[in-house]
Amino acid sequence: MKAKSIDKAATLIICFFALLIVAVLIGLIGFILFRGISHINWNFLTAAPQTLRAGGGIGPQLFNSVFLLILTLIITIPLGWGGGIYMAQYAKPGRLTDFIRLTVEVLSSFPSIVIGLFGLLLIVNTFNFGFSLLSGALALAVFNLPLMVRTTEQAFRAVPKEQKEAGLALGLSKWKIITSIMLPVALPSLITGTILAAGRIFGEAAALLFTAGMTTPPLDFTDWNPLSPRSPINPMRPAETLAVHIWKVNSEGIAPDSADIAAGASAVLVLLVLAFNLSARWLGKVAYKKMTAAKRMD
Repeated sequence: MKAKSIDKAATLIICFFALLIVAVLIGLIGFILFRGISHINWNFLTAAPQTLRAGGGIGPQLFNSVFLLILTLIITIPLGWGGGIYMAQYAKPGRLTDFIRLTVEVLSSFPSIVIGLFGLLLIVNTFNFGFSLLSGALALAVFNLPLMVRTTEQAFRAVPKEQKEAGLALGLSKWKIITSIMLPVALPSLITGTILAAGRIFGEAAALLFTAGMTTPPLDFTDWNPLSPRSPINPMRPAETLAVHIWKVNSEGIAPDSADIAAGASAVLVLLVLAFNLSARWLGKVAYKKMTAAKRMD
């Protein structure tokens, strides 16, 4: 009876803390949405911000955040997935592998402000990329690479050995086993790692202050020439993201409705992260079913 009582008590404690975490999360999201969702409308989502007058929007900042996310994932996913596959399937135990793993662990513990200063010195000044979307994407790639590499390595190591051995028994090459057998099984974990990295991209501000900049030039959404200085898809232009805009409005905003702008922008950022997470998980499930030929049984 004593063991059963201890088991019940431990189960209740674990459930209590789990529910507490969920309650805190719901409380934070609810508070942000309650303060800001009433300020969200089409004009708010598409209009340019105002410095002195009321009624500004977050259109350029919202576009910058999404475009920066795409640029960063284009850089991070091949490097992160490739590095993780190398560490899991190709790297042999030894000092070099241990050094690489230690480097990844140390890099993951760097504060984002340090990554931003590194980007300022190397990418912005030394490489002369200036304050631009590309500079911000490269800095965020450095920031997110450790997470992507570790997640990919763990995902491939979690694939049962029997599946890999079955592929070897069939005479398949190592690359064919990785792409056709192991990748579909590891895909849900890879999607989770990508989602975590994307969430950090949406919410990052410190690193972008020194790389992407705190201003956005007037954008012409009819000009899709990537070399034009006013083109929204020009990767070499400065770009104030939504997270940076929230920080800037809260700290330096002098418009009469700056508090409402910050609250609305915060609500949009939360909704954007939630929508991206849900859609990415759905996409991961669809890709997993397609790659494994899994079908729902009627």
